Order: sequence, then C-alpha cells, then structure tokens
Amino acid sequence: MSAVQILALLGGLVGLGATICATVSNEWRTTSRASSVITVTWVMQGLWKNCAGNAIGAVHCRPHHTILQLEGYVQASRGLMVAAVCLGFVGSIFALIGMKCTMIGGTDKSKARLTCFAGANLILSGLCSLTACSLYAHRVTAEFFNQLLLSQKYELGSALFIGWGGAILCLVGGGILCFSSVGACTDKTRPPTGYNFRGAASHSHVTSSKKGPLKPGGQRHPPSEYSSSSHTKQFDKNTYV
Repeated sequence: MSAVQILALLGGLVGLGATICATVSNEWRTTSRASSVITVTWVMQGLWKNCAGNAIGAVHCRPHHTILQLEGYVQASRGLMVAAVCLGFVGSIFALIGMKCTMIGGTDKSKARLTCFAGANLILSGLCSLTACSLYAHRVTAEFFNQLLLSQKYELGSALFIGWGGAILCLVGGGILCFSSVGACTDKTRPPTGYNFRGAASHSHVTSSKKGPLKPGGQRHPPSEYSSSSHTKQFDKNTYV
C-alpha cells in the first residue's frame, strides 16, 4: 500500500508541474497557417501575455494590461488554473504528511484522513484544470469553424494538451490516494481478537432412553427401564393367576 501511495503522489506532483507549466505558458492558441497568407510570422496568445514571433526566431510578448478588456472565458480560465495550482500544492503537502511511509502525521487513522483530504484536493485540482482547458479549447474551435468570422483564426496551442495531461494525472493520483485510505478512515474500533476460553458447563446425567409420547393430561410415560420392569411384574402376576 505504501508503494501505491508513493506512485500516486508522484503522479500528482507531475500533474501539478504540468498544470503550472500550462498556466504560465503563452501558447494556449496560435495563429492558423491555413487561413494566413504570410506564414513567416505568427501570433501566440496565453492567459497572461500575447506574443508574436517570426521565422528568424525573435519573439516579442506584451502582457494583458487590464482585466476589464479580457473576454469572459479568458478570465474564467485564469481563475480555474490558479485554483488548480493552489489545490494541487495543498494536496501534495498533505499527501506527503499522511502517507504510511512517513513518520509524521500522528496515528494511522489521522494519517488516513490526511491522505483522503489530499486526494480530494488533487481531484479538485484536476477538475479545475480540465474545465479551464476544455472551456478555452471550445471557444477556439467554435471561432475556427465559424464561417461568419472573417478575422484571424487560431488553433489549439500546446499549453492546452499539457493542461489536459496534468489534469488526468492529478485525477488518477487523487483517486488512488482516496481509495487507499478510505478503509482506514471508516474503520471503527473493533473488539480484541483474543478471547478467554471457558470449559464446557457441567451437565446433569441424562439417560439415553427414549421418552414416550405425552398423555392427554400432559404427562409423559415413565422411562423405558421402569416401564419394562412394570411389564415384567404384570407378566408374573398373570402367570400366577
């Protein structure tokens, strides 16, 4: 179980790194070469900056100076990616504390709760990153296939694929951490397995003779040994008669 938790933590850390790279990247969308006649220059747009490059290799970036001029989906993607980074960082710290192979975190039950909390944070981080990348990609593809839009069209950038990969890793790592600790979180106090053995209770001696059927008055026939002796006495009396 410790090895599984270590793998889950590594997956969450890699997913967090990919989420951070996608957040700071400027290649969320790039100009489409199919709709542009001049292909020696291109434009890249990210959540924080707009960049322009040419075939020589020179790249010039200009940050977004104001939030009010940004479109709604860009602002939403910004907030979701920042939330994904924060949740992933908190989840990684708590996962490191609550793992079984570490010597901190308290008792096994408290460590299991910390691990479950860390897994939930990683899952939320993956969901935020997945939602932000999907929302941005949906807007890019909708503008690309819109025949009435005559302005410059864009294609999906590499940052979107990095964000999707990081989101999947965070979801998988968080799910493994939750499932690995859910049993210990819900485990109640069990009675001790040891028990005191008591000898068999003394029983009164019971004869193995069969009992007769009940009489109408609720009384039973006497045991067979007594009935056989009474039959013998009756037989002797008849013989004397």
